[in-house]
Amino acid sequence: MGGRGVTAGAAEPLAAGQALDYAARVMNAAIPVEELQRRQARERRDYLYRRALTLRDASIAEKRAQLKASLASGKPLDPSIAEDKSLREDFKYDESITPDNQNKDGDVDLDDEYALTSGIADPRPIVTTSRSPSVRLGTFAKEIRLLLPTSIRLNRGNLVLPDLVSSANAAALTDMILVHEHRGTPTAMTISHLPHGPTASFSLHNVVLRADIPNAARGTVSESYPHLIFEGFKTKLGLRVVQILKHLFPPRETGKVGNRVVSFVNKEDSIEVRHHVFVKTGYRDVELAEVGPRMTMRLFEIRGGTLEKGSSGDVEWALTQYTRTSKKKDYL
Repeated sequence: MGGRGVTAGAAEPLAAGQALDYAARVMNAAIPVEELQRRQARERRDYLYRRALTLRDASIAEKRAQLKASLASGKPLDPSIAEDKSLREDFKYDESITPDNQNKDGDVDLDDEYALTSGIADPRPIVTTSRSPSVRLGTFAKEIRLLLPTSIRLNRGNLVLPDLVSSANAAALTDMILVHEHRGTPTAMTISHLPHGPTASFSLHNVVLRADIPNAARGTVSESYPHLIFEGFKTKLGLRVVQILKHLFPPRETGKVGNRVVSFVNKEDSIEVRHHVFVKTGYRDVELAEVGPRMTMRLFEIRGGTLEKGSSGDVEWALTQYTRTSKKKDYL
């Protein structure tokens, strides 16, 4: 795992026709198409039901936290909480509010989408582009694929999003990463978790490819499972972004030391992404060498559901034209 390496040109993409053929073979060999559709619909209903229960519990936990803080400080409560007699009555006998099952903010973990496979199976993301990509966008997609050790790259061709997502679901892929461009410059990245979401959209700035980084490490690109560094994510939204990003990478085995580091550093809601490897310069000397790509990501939307649902998914958070009116407020 730690010694594998590939050249920059060895990450061969998966052709669009091959992806559809593979998905068809998976569906035909395992179960009929109708049964697969019924199973996916049933899983979707179960997920939405669990999500609704989690959101309800989160709302109750937030009200209980406000009630607890008000009782401790003597400050007045919001009328909607103060007039809720059942909430106050249940609060007296609630034994679930303990330091072991409640975090310091009184929040409930909403990342149910990742709970089933997190730490159990390696993620299998697929990286693709908008249609008719430029050479530079294709190179950027290849470098994103090299950044994620268990990912594959797809030449999209003329595939539309619904067919793309259904093929990815049939092939048991876990995430879809779609990169966009404007006049040859990568400008946006959409990360959609399969099969139920969420879908996070980022704008890209200051994108520098491997070939354009001065003094970057050349030659083979290590595919060892990287050590992840997340710094500066403090709010609930910031921790949500950390969950989305970290589940694109496979977990490293305990005791195994890889030779590369991927860092996500949040500075005023701008996420600086860097990729380094350890280079041995002496018997006991080790230095960090940047590999690339280098970029800045800015979150502008998180929606429920997957990519093909578009604007029909529930908006979890969005950066509107009025969101940044206060220059001193950071959301991540």
